Amino acid sequence: MHRSTPRATCSFHAIVLAALVLTLPAAALAQSAAKPGTDYQPSVGQEGKDVIWVPTPQALVERMLQMANTKPDDYVVDLGSGDGRTVIAAAKKFGARALGIEYNADMVTLSQRTAEKEGVAGRAQFVRGDIFESDFSQATVLTLYLLPNLNIKLRPTILKMKPGTRVVSHAFSMQEWQPDQTESVEGRTAYLWIVPAPVEGTWRWSVSTGGPRDYELTLRQYFQHVEGLVRLDGNMGQVRDVKLNGDGIRFSIYELTGSAPVRRDFIGRISGDTMKGKVKRHDGGPDADWTATRTPSAAAPAAAAAR
Repeated sequence: MHRSTPRATCSFHAIVLAALVLTLPAAALAQSAAKPGTDYQPSVGQEGKDVIWVPTPQALVERMLQMANTKPDDYVVDLGSGDGRTVIAAAKKFGARALGIEYNADMVTLSQRTAEKEGVAGRAQFVRGDIFESDFSQATVLTLYLLPNLNIKLRPTILKMKPGTRVVSHAFSMQEWQPDQTESVEGRTAYLWIVPAPVEGTWRWSVSTGGPRDYELTLRQYFQHVEGLVRLDGNMGQVRDVKLNGDGIRFSIYELTGSAPVRRDFIGRISGDTMKGKVKRHDGGPDADWTATRTPSAAAPAAAAAR
C-alpha cells in the first residue's frame, strides 16, 4: 500500500491505517524491521508512493481469492502487491497465473525471492511499476488494498475491463458502485465486484413466442443495476427482474396474449452491440432463440452515467 497526497484528502483513512498498525503485536513489528547484514524486510507502516504498507492477513488473502472464484485458468493481478503474499497464494493455493505490480523495488525483489522459495516463480511474477500507468487489462481477477480515493481513481479503468472480471478489495469500497458480495474474516472486510457489461441503450429483435413479435427494449444502467421498458409490436410491456452478471443478462417480459399476461424469461449473453440467448415460455410452448441488436445511436460505454 502507498499513502496518498495531499494529506488533507486522506486524513481519516490515514488514521484508520495507523490504527491497524497499532493493533499488530509488537513482535510482528520487530520481526518486520530490517536488520544489518540480512535480506531486506519491510516494516509495517512504512512509507510508500500512495499509501503506507500494512499487509493483508493471510486468512483474508485466501478468502478474497475464494470470493473471486479463482481457478487455474485465471490471471490474477494484485495492484500494490507489497510483500507478494496475494500473488503467491493465487499461484500456490489456486494454481493461477498471477502478477504483482509494486512501486517499491525492494518489495519486488523480496516477492520474487519468496516466490522462488515457495516453488511458484513460474506462475507468480512481479514487476516494479506505477499502478496508474500499468496495463492490467488482461486480468480476470484483480485484487486491491488501497485507499478509497485510489479505488475511485482506478474505477473508470476497471469498468472498461472485460465484463465478468472479478475485483476484490480489502477494507475499502468503490463508493457508489455497490459490491456484489461482502464478507468478513477476523474482523476485516472484503468486497467483491463483477465488472458489468455495458447494456444501456435501445435493443431490437424479433422472435416467435406463440406468433411473430417485434421487441424494442430500452435499458438504463447504473453499474450492475439495470432497469428497462419494452415495446411489443408497438405496445408498451412490462420488464421485471433484470439481472446483469458480467456479460450475462436475464429479464422477464409480461406479454398480453389473451385475457391474462404471460411471462417470457429471456436469458442471454452480451457481446458488444449484440445480445443473444434463449427465451423460456410459461404457457407450455417451446423455448426459442433470440438475438437483439443495439441501435447505434443508443450505444454507450459501460456504466457511463455512473462514472
